[in-house]
This record gives sequence, structure tokens and C-alpha cells, in this order.
Amino acid sequence: MTPRFSLLLFVMAGLVVAFVPLPVPPIAPQERTFRIEAGQFAYSPSELKVNPGDTVTIQLVSTDVVHGLYVDGYDISIEADPGQTATLTFTAGKAGSFRFRCNVTCGAMHPFMIGKLNVGSNNWLYRSIGVALLAVVGVTLSLKQKT
Repeated sequence: MTPRFSLLLFVMAGLVVAFVPLPVPPIAPQERTFRIEAGQFAYSPSELKVNPGDTVTIQLVSTDVVHGLYVDGYDISIEADPGQTATLTFTAGKAGSFRFRCNVTCGAMHPFMIGKLNVGSNNWLYRSIGVALLAVVGVTLSLKQKT
């Protein structure tokens, strides 16, 4: 096999890994419950991951002052008084990445009180694994041709 042909095969394999759609197994909707503590201008946890169709329940607990939680893209919100828990339930019907933020002015750092709701599977993980394997094969072929 000539070096030029090997390079062509390597590039074509890379394009296949990068652009061919990955098969997505159907995932049955689940009920997901998250307890989010709001305080000191932050959410904990600040990132939620669910699948499309999941029923999501958020229990918002305010640890210091009144805090809210508004989910962009879903147009839903809740507010929790200090030491209290407020509950919000919705169906994650839209795939994508959505920001959630405090919708109650709670202090000077209020604009930075944000989090993220990820709805969908992580296809980039599988693509990254494919690219890494492709790189290993490419290096192996390159070293083999030099010997």
C-alpha cells in the first residue's frame, strides 16, 4: 500500500467518523428528580442532564434569601423562600441545552446565578472516542510504514 493511498484511506475514515450520524437507541422516558440548593449566588448542582420525554421534577431549596429558577426555552419558573422548598414538574419535550437562572433579584451577584439543563444524549462522546481510535490507527500505520 502506498503512503498516498494510506493517507487517503485515513482521511476518508476520519470524515466517516465525523459526519455519519450515530444510531440512537430509543430511550424510554423516565421520571427524574433533582434537588437544587440556591444560595450565595449559585445553584448546586448547576448542571442537569435528562433525556427528551423525561418527566423532570425540580425541588428548589433556598438557603439564604428568596431565590427563583426560570428555565429558558420552557418559559417555566418557581420561587423558594429562605429555608423552604418549592417544586416544579415539567416534561422535557425540547432537545438541546437550556440555561436556567434566578428570576428574583437576590443581591449584587444575581446576574451570575445561572445553571444549565441539557436535554438529549451526548453524541460528542462517541464521536470523540471514534476520532481518538482513528488517531491511534493513523499513528500505527505511519510508524509501520517507516520501518
